[in-house]
Amino acid sequence: MAMLDILEDHALKYPNKVYTSFNGREWTYGEFYERARRVAAYLQSRPYKKDDIIALYSLNSDLFLVCYFGIQLGGYTVMPVNTKLAAPEVEYIFRHSEAKALIFDERLEDVIQKTSHVFCEKLSIGSEGDMERIMEQDSLEFTPVSFLPSDTAVVMYTSGTTGKPKGVMLTHQNIISTAEIWSEAMRITEDDRMLISTPLFHCAASHVFAVPVTYKGGTVIIEEAFSPKGTVELIKKMQPTIFFGVPAMYTILLNLPNRKEIDIPSLRLFCYGAAPMPYEMVKKLKETFPGVKVQNLYGQTENTPAASTLKDHLALEKIGSVGEALPQTEVRVVDEFGDPLPVGQVGEIVVKGPQVMKGYLKNEEETRRTIRNGWLYTGDLGKMDDDGLLYIVDRKKDMIIRGGENVYPVEVEEVLYQIPELLEAAVVGVPDEVLGEVPKAFAVMKDGESITEEEVLSYCRSQLAKYKIPVEVEFLSELPRNASGKVLKHTLRSHDHYVV
Repeated sequence: MAMLDILEDHALKYPNKVYTSFNGREWTYGEFYERARRVAAYLQSRPYKKDDIIALYSLNSDLFLVCYFGIQLGGYTVMPVNTKLAAPEVEYIFRHSEAKALIFDERLEDVIQKTSHVFCEKLSIGSEGDMERIMEQDSLEFTPVSFLPSDTAVVMYTSGTTGKPKGVMLTHQNIISTAEIWSEAMRITEDDRMLISTPLFHCAASHVFAVPVTYKGGTVIIEEAFSPKGTVELIKKMQPTIFFGVPAMYTILLNLPNRKEIDIPSLRLFCYGAAPMPYEMVKKLKETFPGVKVQNLYGQTENTPAASTLKDHLALEKIGSVGEALPQTEVRVVDEFGDPLPVGQVGEIVVKGPQVMKGYLKNEEETRRTIRNGWLYTGDLGKMDDDGLLYIVDRKKDMIIRGGENVYPVEVEEVLYQIPELLEAAVVGVPDEVLGEVPKAFAVMKDGESITEEEVLSYCRSQLAKYKIPVEVEFLSELPRNASGKVLKHTLRSHDHYVV
């Protein structure tokens, strides 16, 4: 079975149960599925072939989920696109994927206008958008499509250490397996009401939360974006049972002056992931909301994402751990030859299970490097303890996690190297109290050239997503290097000890 079969089954068995809630609008499973069928039927009436990629470039809404499922229902592959990316980054994804059609949020039209990829069709989402009109057409004829478990359902682009975004191909088997895995790990039932405030274009929001709750027949409460006051009011009003946030969101919530007055008797579970949660924050969260359990989640887009989880009873005892392997999942720490390492020794984390991706779109070489003998090589370094719990001791080489968003320094460095006045540049992560870490750039000017920090940052703003822009540019006479000429980024991170 595929998730599409589950959704249809719920629509037939529970047509009047509320499935989605967004900005005061509620759709039942029956109403939602009918809209998804009309999206599918419309696309089937156009000259698209099975498995064609349809790009979905939208902010959070119930319509995002309708299009997500509707595109797949029609026999096509949905490609959610990060709405925080700059136009050149979006352009690359459109071109590389060869997306045939684009469904876009009208509020993002200015970015679309800066791209030149030719689509067969562009369909808008808005107050009176194309998609809203399509969903009202009852004359559209839908043709059911057969799926193989190995068919690609979703493509999600994630930046690689090479700086080039990679399209992760997730199959129908991957999606439903992740639904099974996370619904078991979080004990999700049909009575759960999941509040999603993080972007649905991210694999975590869509596949760790929206899809598992759908799998169990629960309700998905969607917020367009997290905001301290707005999110708290929504929690009070809608009474969700599960809430997910990155550590930066919990930091903000825990520092609200009225946090002790927030009454959320329905909430049973706080989930967190994407970045480490400090001991004091976990402790404060549990003390402030004693009736709510906490659970850490670890995974990557390449495993849909599902690798391990640290449950509430170990949250303070095993701080820093990302927990035990999830159901249906094997997790190991291995050496350079792929052999398992003893307890306490650091090696690469590898994952095996039905949620491991099909591969990278149009990148067989990287697929072979990443998936070996069924094991996904994550690039994360970790170790196991005596209780079989996993600890991450380092992330993918040099990666920065800014408030839950991955920033790969090489992407930023490539932009800096486009600036004529700069000879060389390096980007590292520096600590930040709210966001965990943020990118900082070090740059060396060419002899006889001059440029200001603001001019450098202004160029970055024109080429990069906001969260990738360095918070600071520090100019040096040279970058620290080792004997082979490699830039010593650990030296830059502890720059107070580096004298130019």
